Amino acid sequence: MKFIMKSILRNILMLSVLFAGSAMADTVAFTQAAFAKLQLEGKPILVHIHANWCPTCRAQAPIISSLLKQKYFQTVTSLRVDFDQQKDIVKAFHASRQSTLIVFKGNKELGRSLGDTTPDGIEKLLRKTL
Repeated sequence: MKFIMKSILRNILMLSVLFAGSAMADTVAFTQAAFAKLQLEGKPILVHIHANWCPTCRAQAPIISSLLKQKYFQTVTSLRVDFDQQKDIVKAFHASRQSTLIVFKGNKELGRSLGDTTPDGIEKLLRKTL
């Protein structure tokens, strides 16, 4: 019985890692140059402060991916900031934790949320960019 439980848990973990990776496929890694260009062009932007080990970030990923595929949100560019590797960027956004979502329209920050994993909440935040 113990072996079966370990096997099930290992398979669940592997699937969650695979699922999280594929859900973030439409999100681009944050660079200051890309962010500045999008701001200059007045584009709608989602900045996602993300950590691979974060269960909340993993829960947000498929929701964000699904919303960005909808025709209504196709103009939104999602930029992912690596919470562990891009500490200077995290600090510049005044983000104290991973799973922070920040939306911009050009140079103006229009809203942010921390730890929201509800489709309605994330959609409401994204709507602010349009």
